[in-house]
Amino acid sequence: HKAGEKLFVDYAGMTMGVVDRATGEIKQAQIFVAVLGASNYTYVEATWTQELPNWIASHVRAFEFIGGVPELLIPDNLKSGVVTAHRYEPYLNQTYQEMAEHYGTAVLPARPVKPRDKAKVEVGVQGVERRILAPLRNRTFFSLHELNEAIRELLQAYNQRPFQKLSSNRLTLFETLEKPLLKPLPSHPYEFAEWKKVRVNIDYHVEAK
Repeated sequence: HKAGEKLFVDYAGMTMGVVDRATGEIKQAQIFVAVLGASNYTYVEATWTQELPNWIASHVRAFEFIGGVPELLIPDNLKSGVVTAHRYEPYLNQTYQEMAEHYGTAVLPARPVKPRDKAKVEVGVQGVERRILAPLRNRTFFSLHELNEAIRELLQAYNQRPFQKLSSNRLTLFETLEKPLLKPLPSHPYEFAEWKKVRVNIDYHVEAK
């Protein structure tokens, strides 16, 4: 992959349990994963859902983590980002499209039935599940913040872990190859806005929530 070109984004298949101190109920957190194409430099965080507000916020934090913006975002066809999957002309969620425009990047979803399009992030997810999520399985977390703190500690070690066949690691390749080629972050982060179609009532008014 060309340095600075693609950021692959998806959710891990594994979730992480967070315990409610008051009730003892265990709620499962979703794990967002973003992987840069050339260096495999990885960002990971836990959110409560895969719904649009969390999907967008995770992208914003991923851009802040890598300190720049790639030319392309490569998501799987998650409904929060892609309304209608299509091999050549996918229909994107308007909020997702606006976020991409705010950061000066473009969204190119993985094509349906084309596993090679998302192989990079799938391999990245496997590494995250093995090296970050699995070691945390036996720990008890009482808040999403606590879980993300633990994830960040292991993520730092993960990005510095030597490659098996190369005399370098994700962080080194990122700093030398990709970071210099990323677009700069805008002056302010994207502010979430959601668009919906509504029906006009007989009194010519529409209801907004």
